[in-house]
Amino acid sequence: MSPGIAPVPRWAIYTTFLLSLIGLALSVYLTNAHFNGTQDLFCSDSGIINCAKVTTSPQSYFLGIPVAVLGLCGYVALCVLNSPWCWRSRSRWIHDLRLAVIIASMAFVLWLVAAELLIIKNICLYCTGVHVVTFLLLILIVQFYARRLPDPEDSGQPRS
Repeated sequence: MSPGIAPVPRWAIYTTFLLSLIGLALSVYLTNAHFNGTQDLFCSDSGIINCAKVTTSPQSYFLGIPVAVLGLCGYVALCVLNSPWCWRSRSRWIHDLRLAVIIASMAFVLWLVAAELLIIKNICLYCTGVHVVTFLLLILIVQFYARRLPDPEDSGQPRS
């Protein structure tokens, strides 16, 4: 470990990796349902909880790309970036990239939640699962991001 870099607790490393795998599994399920038809979704289709209505809405595409595919790509990246090997990396760009990906993911989630509540007026349970996992990852990654940065006052030079 480099001087000035506090270790990230083991529980945090494995928790972020596990949450990333859960997000990936949900994203795979939603992507499969998108391409194979929503009849594969085990979800209510009446009332406020209506996965089919959410996953087939115009808002289920972003710039012509299915949102489920974007989520899948994001979670593949997060699985790699939240792997124990990447958490132990001394390369700052990996930790910066992890932070950037989770912030972008959370911003996208906020847009999707707004679309569900304000435009579609329905909620998808699987999408909500992805949103909760993303929020939990944001909390953990932001909390431990600063621990991975060298202390600016510790330049490696002896103090006077």
